[in-house]
Amino acid sequence: MKKIFILTGEPSGDKLASTVISKMKQSNPNIEYSCVGGQHLNTLGIKSIFDLKEITYIGFTSVLLNIFKIKNKINKTVEEIIKFNPDILFSVDSPDFTLRVAEKVKKLNINIKIIHYVAPQVWIWRESRVKNFKKFVDHMLLLFNFEKKYFDKESIPNTFVGHPLLEYNKRPKIDLSSLINEDKKIISIFAGSRNSETNVLLPILSDFIKLMNKQFNNFIFIFHATNENKELIISFFKNSLLKNFQVISDDNIKSQILSKSVFAVAKSGTVSLEICNAGIPSIIIYKINLINYLIMKLLVKVKFANIINIINNKEIIPELLQGECNAKEIYNSVVYFLKNPKLMKNQVDTCNKTLNEIRSKSSSSSEASSVLSKYLVT
Repeated sequence: MKKIFILTGEPSGDKLASTVISKMKQSNPNIEYSCVGGQHLNTLGIKSIFDLKEITYIGFTSVLLNIFKIKNKINKTVEEIIKFNPDILFSVDSPDFTLRVAEKVKKLNINIKIIHYVAPQVWIWRESRVKNFKKFVDHMLLLFNFEKKYFDKESIPNTFVGHPLLEYNKRPKIDLSSLINEDKKIISIFAGSRNSETNVLLPILSDFIKLMNKQFNNFIFIFHATNENKELIISFFKNSLLKNFQVISDDNIKSQILSKSVFAVAKSGTVSLEICNAGIPSIIIYKINLINYLIMKLLVKVKFANIINIINNKEIIPELLQGECNAKEIYNSVVYFLKNPKLMKNQVDTCNKTLNEIRSKSSSSSEASSVLSKYLVT
């Protein structure tokens, strides 16, 4: 029996990996799996060797403070992978963790094929990393077609597969009447998948909702959570006087809620593609500690945080970062859009045009699973 070890480093990677592995299970049920993953891989019957929360760190200072824990987890993960002896190590995103593990695994067992999904963003910073990837990565799966030139340059086998979050997944309809009042307009809120970033944004978002409630009485604010941080968000609002909010973590419900939303406020990240794909206007927010921000400003070579803005080289989706990431600025931006329907339509139309340029011809999960299958055969 062929074996695949799936290696992720955070909930978003777990979700991306699951879209590919679900296709693999359909086409080839006779594969044995093990993983470092979360709820999405677990629902496919693949148990993680440890809790994903144990390695989900964000920011330079957080990594430094947890450096020994991370090193121990890397070594433990390498040990478990070598013991499992897979044909393929399928690493997904979180390169500072997954690719460190992959490099060590390759040194110990050259026969294990390393296929990495979600190429590190070398077009944003540290392009020099590509040369090192050549030593141990057998195939790179790219979400964006403009990334090919960086890996072609070093003759690293690669395939543009597109982004799985842009795929249309037909989901069962769910009765939402118990969740939302039809008289209320929905604003979807995405406070991030990591507890560290969610903790920073929740007080700001709470104050934003309070400002909205002073001026409007026809909105409900729905937080899109992961299973990992749902309780954190609920606990934060436990003693709050706010009544017009909900916290949801079920993917089917989240998808329907988003499609019914009039607007979205989202932490910078891949979730922005889901929002754009649903045709919902939005703004992007992000805040990290000052030291991390200054380090990042020195290292990054792009002007924007959001992929849609990066591709267009201009701000299509407003970005409220650092000092601008405060309740008043978020309130002003959201209200400005809500009062200008033409502005919202222009954003949605531009985003849709951009998404059409970065979609794969079939589906990302199909393309990626096809590459995995070829390596299993060879």
